[in-house]
Amino acid sequence: MGGKMITTFIAITTSLSFYFISTPPKSHYHSLFISPPFSDNTSISNHLFTLTRRPHLAGTEANAEAASYVLSTLSSNNIKSHLSEYAVLLTYPDSRSLTLTRPTPDPPITFTLRQETYDGDPYADVADQVEPTFHAYAKSGTVKGHVAYVNYGRVEDYKTIKDLGINISGAIVLARYGEIYRGDIVENAYDAGAIGVLIYTDRKDYGGGGARWFPEEKWMPPSGVQVGSVFNGAGDPTTPGWPSVEGCERLSEDDVEKGGDVPLIPSLPISGADGEEILRCIGGVVGDEEWQGDKDAPVYRIGPGPGIIDLTYKAKQVISTIQNVIGIIEGAEEPDRFVILGNHRDAWTFGAVDPNSGTAVLLEVAERFQKLQKEGWKPRRSIIFCNWDAEEYGLIGSTEWVEENREMLASKVVAYLNVDIAVSGAGFQASATPQLDQLIIQATKQVKDPDNSSQTVYESWVQTTDYPPKIGRLGGGGSDYSAFVQHIGVPSTDISFGGGYPVYHSMYDDFVWMSKFGDPMFRRHVAAASIWGLVALQLADDEILPFNYDSYVYELQTSAEDLEIELSDKKSISLVPLFKSIEKMRTAVIQINNEIKEIKEKQNKRWASLALIWKEKDDEAWKAREMNDRLMMAERALTDREGLPGRAWYKHLIYAPSKHNDYGSKCFPGIDDSIEIAKSLNTQESWNSVQHEIWRVSRVVTQASLVLRAQLT
Repeated sequence: MGGKMITTFIAITTSLSFYFISTPPKSHYHSLFISPPFSDNTSISNHLFTLTRRPHLAGTEANAEAASYVLSTLSSNNIKSHLSEYAVLLTYPDSRSLTLTRPTPDPPITFTLRQETYDGDPYADVADQVEPTFHAYAKSGTVKGHVAYVNYGRVEDYKTIKDLGINISGAIVLARYGEIYRGDIVENAYDAGAIGVLIYTDRKDYGGGGARWFPEEKWMPPSGVQVGSVFNGAGDPTTPGWPSVEGCERLSEDDVEKGGDVPLIPSLPISGADGEEILRCIGGVVGDEEWQGDKDAPVYRIGPGPGIIDLTYKAKQVISTIQNVIGIIEGAEEPDRFVILGNHRDAWTFGAVDPNSGTAVLLEVAERFQKLQKEGWKPRRSIIFCNWDAEEYGLIGSTEWVEENREMLASKVVAYLNVDIAVSGAGFQASATPQLDQLIIQATKQVKDPDNSSQTVYESWVQTTDYPPKIGRLGGGGSDYSAFVQHIGVPSTDISFGGGYPVYHSMYDDFVWMSKFGDPMFRRHVAAASIWGLVALQLADDEILPFNYDSYVYELQTSAEDLEIELSDKKSISLVPLFKSIEKMRTAVIQINNEIKEIKEKQNKRWASLALIWKEKDDEAWKAREMNDRLMMAERALTDREGLPGRAWYKHLIYAPSKHNDYGSKCFPGIDDSIEIAKSLNTQESWNSVQHEIWRVSRVVTQASLVLRAQLT
C-alpha cells in the first residue's frame, strides 16, 4: 500500500471513529429527555396558571394574548415559530331567555341561566368575562311547547319513546349530557319532530350524588352548565373543504343550513338545578330505571307536559380571526418529513383541564427539546408544534390548516400526535391508528407512574385494563386528530391521563380545580410530557419508522368478523372481497416486516467492513427512505376521494365518527351507515348499497397492501 493511500485510509478511519465515538446514539438523548433533570413540574404549573388567568374563547382578545404567550415561549426555546391565521364564522350569544310555566297554582319560573361564583373564588373578578351559557351555532328563534324528557337523546331513547306510544312532535325536549355528542342530541330531537332542545347536567353523571361539590369536592355545582358546540361538521361551516383565508369563497347562511351540519331548531344548555326544576313539571309515563337520576332526584317522567317551556335564543354571527401557532424544529437528515405534535388553546371558559393542561404539556415538551439541542441532539426528521385555535367550535383551526396545506401534508407527514386534555385525573389512556399501538406501549414502559413511582405507567395501565392494554381508535370527531386521520389519512395518536371529569366545559374548569383535584403535584403533566415526547422522538429519530402493521391486520380481521356476525342472516351479502383484501394485507405486512429485519441486520454488521461503510450506509439510507415511504403512505391508501356517503369530507373508510354520535368511533363507517339505512328501508336497493360499501372498503385495503409491498400490478 502506497504512503498516500495509507495516509488517506488512516484519515478516513480516524474521522469515522471520531464521528461514531463522539456522537452519542439517539437513544442517549431519548433517555435524557425523560430524566429528572429535564422534567419541570413547576414550569408546567406556571404555564397553566398563566394560560388560564382569564376566559379565552376563540375570537377574543384574551385568546389572542394566549396565542402570543405560546408563540413567545416556543420562540424563546429556539423554535422557529409563526402565526397561521384564518377568518372563520363563529357565533356568540346575543340574548337568551327561558321560562317554565308550571301547573296551577304554581307561578311560572324565569331561569337566571347564570353560573354562580363562590366565596373566596379567585376568579370572581373576571367571571363576567365568561360568555353567557350557550351552544355555538345554535339556531336563533323563539319556541313554546310542552316539555318532554328524552333521557340522553340517543336514537335508542327515541325508539323507546315511540314503542311506548308517546308522541313528542311539537314538544321541547329535555335531554341530559353524558352519552353522545350534544350536536347529535339536537339533530336526533329534530328528526323526532321536536321544536327545541334543552340539555342539562344531571347529578347522577356529574354531581357525585352528594351534597358537596366544587370547590370542596370535584363535582359540578348545581348552577354549573356544560356549554359547547352543536355543529356536526369539521372546520368553518362557510368553507366546507377549502381554507378560510381572507377573500375566499364562502357559503351563504342559507347554504350552510342546507348543508345539514348546523341545527334547524333552537337549543340551550342548562344547569342540573334548572333541569331538575323542569323534570318536576313533567308527568305521564315513568321512565325505566336507567332513565332515572340519583337517589335524591325527583321521579323522571317522559311527558310531554304538563309543564310548558318558552325558549328564546338569539345568536351573533361574526367572521372572526383565529390564530394557530406553528413552531418548527428542522430535521438534520430528512427535513421534508414531518412529525407533528398538536394541541388546541381556545377554551369555553378558563380551560385548565380542557385544553390548557395539554398546552402546558406542549410547552414542556418544547422546553425539553431545547435542552436536548443544547446537549447536541438534532432530530433526523422535522418536528412541528401546532397550537390550534377554535377547536371547541368544530375543530376549526386544525381543519383549516390541513385543508390549506393538504397536498404538502399528505406527502410529508409521518404522524400526527394529539393531546387535547393532557390531565383530568389518574390513569393513562390512549387512542391511535393501529400501527402506532406498540410505540405507545414502549413509551409507557419507560416512564414512571406519576401516582406510584415503584412502577411504570405501563404496569399501572395493565392493572386497570385488559392485557395487552386496550388502545382506543380515532374514529370519533372529538379532537384535532380528525382532519389528519379522517380527511387525509395520517397515522395518529391521542393520549391523556384521566377520563371524563365533572366540571367539563363549565366555568369551574379552572386552575383551582386542577391544583386541588386534577393533578395537585403536576406529576401527571410531567408523565404526559414524557410519553408524548418519547413517541415523537422515536418517530423523528429512528432510521426505520417504528410502525407495526400487524396490529392493523388484526384490527381489520376482528372488525370483519364482527360484521360477519351482524350480517349472518343476509345471505345475499358477501364479505368474501373484504376477507380476501385483509389476507392480501397480511401477506404484505409479513413481507415488509422481513425487509425491515433484513435492513436492521445489515446495519448491525456495518462495522464488519470499514472500507465499505459509507457506500453501505448510503445504500441502506436509500432503502430505509423507500421503506419509510411505504410505511407512511399505507394509511393514506385507506382513504377514498369520494368520502363517506352523505359525508364526503370524511375520506377514511376504516375510521370515522358514528353517524348519530360524533364522539363515537366506528370501524367501516360507510358499511355501518349503509346497514342502518338498509335495516330501516329493507329494500333490495338499500342492501345493494351495503354490498357496494363492502367492495369500497375491500378496494382501499387492497391499495394499502400494494403500497406496503411496493409492487406494481
